[in-house]
Amino acid sequence: MRALETRARLLHDVRAFFYARGVLEVQTATLGGATVTDPAVESFQVDGLGYLQPSPEYQLKRLLAAGAPSLYQLGPVFRVGESGRRHNPEFVMLEWYRLGFSDVELMKEVADLVDRILGPSEYRTLAYAEVVSLAGEQLAVPADISPRELLDLRFSVGIDALGPGRVFVTDYPSDQAALARLRDEDATVAARFELVVDGLELANGYYELGNADELRRRFQRDLEVRCLAGQHQPAVDEKFLAAMQAGLPDCAGVALGFDRLLMLKLGADDLADVMAFPVGRA
Repeated sequence: MRALETRARLLHDVRAFFYARGVLEVQTATLGGATVTDPAVESFQVDGLGYLQPSPEYQLKRLLAAGAPSLYQLGPVFRVGESGRRHNPEFVMLEWYRLGFSDVELMKEVADLVDRILGPSEYRTLAYAEVVSLAGEQLAVPADISPRELLDLRFSVGIDALGPGRVFVTDYPSDQAALARLRDEDATVAARFELVVDGLELANGYYELGNADELRRRFQRDLEVRCLAGQHQPAVDEKFLAAMQAGLPDCAGVALGFDRLLMLKLGADDLADVMAFPVGRA
């Protein structure tokens, strides 16, 4: 009951934070006709209807392209294979987009929100390469691991090595840009960031890419990776790309795991401790 009561207060505090800043709350479809191509994300399919959405990202950006102001959504999303101490197939995501913001400006707002919920603290900023270097040279590596898988492993170990505190990870390599634009001054680096709090990956944000042609190229690369891995091949979301072709305003966006924020607030070690009905009890 303590977790439920704290969750209710946290929902109120988050909404109050955005109301004070003039950010509009919206609700998009939980069930959509298309889904993401990201090889790291698998979506639940619903026969004849489409997919349970793993993120409201595409629909929120369609609203922005149609003239919506800065906006946010706070609600459930779904991902296959997300099960464990820090994962659940259904979880609550807070995602928001700020018109006219860069990734650096959005990082400041993310910190403001986290400070409001968890109390103020200092923040460090480390480049992706610095986090990877924390893994050290004595890492046990499987013999058949690919270079990309090795990099992901070293990054994961580096995250664990950060220890307590709040850390923004920046300067992701361009091949991990996802839907972020590349830096004007260095095209090998993406304008992407992640916030890690006490070793828990909490938020992931971009200075958003609006170039529809480049987005299509990235989606096709994703599908090639998925094909090689024997993964499901979702169709590219043409409605999303049409909206990007019409024009996405200059903006930055971020997705934050609400349940993980609640875990940090309560000092919990397992998502099941802060959910009324995690997958094992639903």
